[in-house]
Amino acid sequence: MSKFVFLLGVPLLLSSSVIYAEDDFVTCYSVLKLMNANDGSRLHSHDVKYGSGSGQQSVTAVKNSDDINSHWQIFPALNEECNRGDVIKCGDKIRLKHLTTGTFLHSHHFTAPLSKQHQEVSAFGSESESDTGDDWTVICNGDEWVESEQFKLRHVVTGSYLSLSGQQFGRPIHGQREVVGSDSITGGSAWKVAEGIYIKHQQKDL
Repeated sequence: MSKFVFLLGVPLLLSSSVIYAEDDFVTCYSVLKLMNANDGSRLHSHDVKYGSGSGQQSVTAVKNSDDINSHWQIFPALNEECNRGDVIKCGDKIRLKHLTTGTFLHSHHFTAPLSKQHQEVSAFGSESESDTGDDWTVICNGDEWVESEQFKLRHVVTGSYLSLSGQQFGRPIHGQREVVGSDSITGGSAWKVAEGIYIKHQQKDL
């Protein structure tokens, strides 16, 4: 997996500004892919709307690790603030912005499209149009969100966990996994940070 860190205050075009990291913390405004720990597929979205439920932009998971539609950027929760490179702590609330379409990972009480016992997860809104349905709590062990460790995302408003249902879509997104909000933790609720660009504060001794 490709993991590298941009130091704040160092020009991004300089090769010396890229540090490959074996283990580090996840930070605010970093761009990353989220991989399901059980299935190995990446959290994904695209400009394809659900044909049922909210009709909002669909969120799925894909096996292809190179898909550009699987990049997400970490933002603070609605009406909260964080600085570029601030470490995300376990228990913090965040939003995840889909880099390609500018929408936020979202959930609500609409029924999921395939597994009717779960709730729908969508991509919705923008930086200028966001609500508390975009807020997720990072559930992890310890004090800080560590890149190498598994974590869960719990939706702040509904309390559901971002999960894979085990079902797959047909056309037009054939083979993509259904992503849902589950009322309880399942085998598909654990995630890991995969490929990404991580922003961290420049160390004083560099």
